[in-house]
Amino acid sequence: DRSFAAVAPRLWNSLPLSLRSVDSVPSAAQIDAGQGQVVLTDSSSNVFFLSGSTWSKLGSVPLKHVTVGPAGIWGVDSSNKIYKFVGGDFVSQVDAGGNKQIVGVNSGNNIYCLKTSITSAYSQTGSVDWTGFDGALKYFSCGPNGCWGVNSADNIYTVILSSLILTTSWTLVPGAAKMVEVGTDGSVFVVNAVGQVFQRTGITEYLPQGMNWAQLPICLPVKHVSYDLERLWVLTEIGLILKCRQ
Repeated sequence: DRSFAAVAPRLWNSLPLSLRSVDSVPSAAQIDAGQGQVVLTDSSSNVFFLSGSTWSKLGSVPLKHVTVGPAGIWGVDSSNKIYKFVGGDFVSQVDAGGNKQIVGVNSGNNIYCLKTSITSAYSQTGSVDWTGFDGALKYFSCGPNGCWGVNSADNIYTVILSSLILTTSWTLVPGAAKMVEVGTDGSVFVVNAVGQVFQRTGITEYLPQGMNWAQLPICLPVKHVSYDLERLWVLTEIGLILKCRQ
């Protein structure tokens, strides 16, 4: 069953935050939130961070994807080189969620993780040892209770890594999505192929994979979402950014 429920979980309100109010940011391509910070990339591979209601340029390295979380601020450039933001700029070395680890996928949909001990100590250009994950995913995101992913067929998978439950293989979750976002509190959101956003409901300590999907009342087609501190940051297909709260 690849269908989703159409009932919104509680009431979500959204506050529009338009990039058009900021000079030199023509269009947002991707957004990420974590540890109370919000970062994004635009169509020209510039990186910005949100300060109050103003977007300011971050670093000098062009990046196609940026992420922020307990592991810091990390990004990937057009050549798939990986960078960490250190001392005012990015250094070369990509969801920075979970318990200070970095996770990501490459162009071949292979899955990798960078351990907490490495991400915390990394502060200069060099090579690091990535740990491979079984499976093949195009999008991958981790939180405190495990990881979620989406493959090339838009199938959704999860692997649970909580203190009470440990699974060593990916479990197929009903539904279909082009991206998945796991917050640092374990909340899970997906965006499907037509730009609808759904939240995973029924997530508990004993059922970290949850029970159902519930659609959020967002009237515009969505490109990308990120969740932090009970706020869902939504990037629409037309470039409008919404800051949503329950």
